[in-house]
Amino acid sequence: MEQEADLTPRADCNLCPHQDDLLAQGRCQPGDCCVSADSGRQIDRFFKTNPALAPDYMRDGFWERRAIAARYLPTNRLADMLSDPDEAVRRVLAYRIPLEWLPKLARDPDREVRITVADRLPVEQLEILADDPDYLVRVYVAKRMPPGRLFRLAADGDNQVRRAVVERIPTVSLGLFARDADPEIRRIAARRMDAEDLYLLATDQDWLVRYEVALRAPPELLERLLHDADEEVRQTAQARREDLILGDMTDGS
Repeated sequence: MEQEADLTPRADCNLCPHQDDLLAQGRCQPGDCCVSADSGRQIDRFFKTNPALAPDYMRDGFWERRAIAARYLPTNRLADMLSDPDEAVRRVLAYRIPLEWLPKLARDPDREVRITVADRLPVEQLEILADDPDYLVRVYVAKRMPPGRLFRLAADGDNQVRRAVVERIPTVSLGLFARDADPEIRRIAARRMDAEDLYLLATDQDWLVRYEVALRAPPELLERLLHDADEEVRQTAQARREDLILGDMTDGS
């Protein structure tokens, strides 16, 4: 049976500056632990074995070599790579740099970098990303920003951002979503809204929103929902009205 060819990337040790020291000491190995090969696996093994050499490759011409070196750099050298031209390198930095440096990457052209910033940035600084052009960055902001400061995202143009907001904003402010264009957002508002505010959604065009209202509506609002256009809403309102009456009778006995 013919043996399969070995396709493992191998660099020429004769062209490597480490052939006389690391190779002889067993701290690198062709095809397995090698900084010169165009192989991320081999490069990572090299720096894992020789982390002190990572700074020597901060300006290397191969983006993947720089990105892997960035994983092993001392923290005080990371700032020197913040302007690296490759987004893969800056993504590594976004995970590693101290929190106080993160605003320097808040306007990075790569959205994955900015998402990492949004995920790590102290909550009191998240508003610097509230107007980010990418909706997914704003979603991360909406999921982490203190609930009391979510108002500026309540009218965001993206549904996913507004959904993240409506799930966390203080209940007293849920009326802001009573006329939202997305029915799912109005349903979430109906599930969270204070009972006395549910009248804002009692005539909603989406029957599922009115159904959510019927599940929690106070007695006076239930009377209106008994005449709803949708049968399931009417039945839900009737069943809940009967439960409330029964509860009152039990309490009074």
